[in-house]
Amino acid sequence: MFKYIVKRIAYALLTLLVLTALTFFMMRLLPGDPFIGEKAIPETTLKALNAKYGLNQPIYVQLWMYMKNVLQGDLGLSIHYNRPVNDIIAQAFPYSFDLGMRALVFATVMGILLGIVAAVKRGTKWDTITMLIAIIGVSVPGFIIGAILQYFLGLKLFQATGIRFFPITGWNSFASKLLPSFALSFGSLATISRLMRTSMLDVLGQDYIKTAKSKGLSQKKIIWKHAVRNAIMPIITVLGPIAAAVLTGAFVVENIFSIPGMGKFFVLSIQTQDYTMISGTTLFYGAFLVIANLIVDIAYGFIDPRVKIADAKE
Repeated sequence: MFKYIVKRIAYALLTLLVLTALTFFMMRLLPGDPFIGEKAIPETTLKALNAKYGLNQPIYVQLWMYMKNVLQGDLGLSIHYNRPVNDIIAQAFPYSFDLGMRALVFATVMGILLGIVAAVKRGTKWDTITMLIAIIGVSVPGFIIGAILQYFLGLKLFQATGIRFFPITGWNSFASKLLPSFALSFGSLATISRLMRTSMLDVLGQDYIKTAKSKGLSQKKIIWKHAVRNAIMPIITVLGPIAAAVLTGAFVVENIFSIPGMGKFFVLSIQTQDYTMISGTTLFYGAFLVIANLIVDIAYGFIDPRVKIADAKE
C-alpha cells in the first residue's frame, strides 16, 4: 500500500509540472497584448510595463522564472489588478470553496440516496421520478437552473408572501446560500444518482446477494451492509473529477447570484488577457483537481482490496 501511495503522489507531482508548463505556453499563444486596449499607450510606457512583468525576456527565460516562482508558491503579479495573484485567490477562493463544498456534499448524499431508491424500487414511480430528475440535471445547465430558482423561489414567492425566504443575490446568510448551492449541485446530483442506480442494479444481481437472501437476511441489512458498500465504488472513483467540475462550474453561478468568489476574477482576466491571473487561477484549480484525484485514488486503495493485491504483485 505504501508503494501505491508513493506512486500516486509522484504521478500527481509530474502532472502539476506538465500543467504549469502547458499553461504558461498557452497563455503566450493568445493573440493580442495585455497592455494594448482602447487607449494608445506610449512606447516608453509599454516597454516599462513589459520590463516590470518580465515580458521583454526570451520565452525560455520567462518559463524558467515562472517555474521557479511557482515552486516557491508565488503565482506572480496580476497585470490588470496590480496585486499578487496569491492575495486575490486568498480573498476570493473561500467563497468559491464554501459554495462548491455545499454543492458537492448535497449532490453526493442526495445522488447516492436517489440512486439506491431507484435501484431498489426499480420499475416503480420512485424509479421514474429519480430518472426524470437525472435527465433534467444532465440536460439543463446550472445557470438555467439558477435563473429558474431565482425567478420562482426568489421573486415570485416574495411577491406572493411578502417574505424573502430565498435571497437571489449575495452570500451573507444561510438562506442566501441555498439557491446557488442547489443550482450548482443539480448536474452532479443527476450524474451520481444515475451511476449509483446502475451500480446498485449490477450488485443486486450478484450471486452473493442471492445467497444472503437465501440465508434469510433482511432486505435492509442486505442493501446497507452488502450492496451499498460495493455499489459505491464507482461513485468514489468519479468524486475527484466531479469536485473539480463543481468548483469550476461555479464561475457562472457565482456571477448569477453575485457571489464574491473567483468567478469574476477568472472571467475578467480572460477578457483583459491578464496572463499571470489566468495562469495562476488555472494552475490553482488544476492543482485542486490533481489533489482531489490523489485523495480519491488513496481512498480507493483503502476501500478496494483488489488495489492492494495488484500493488503487492508489482
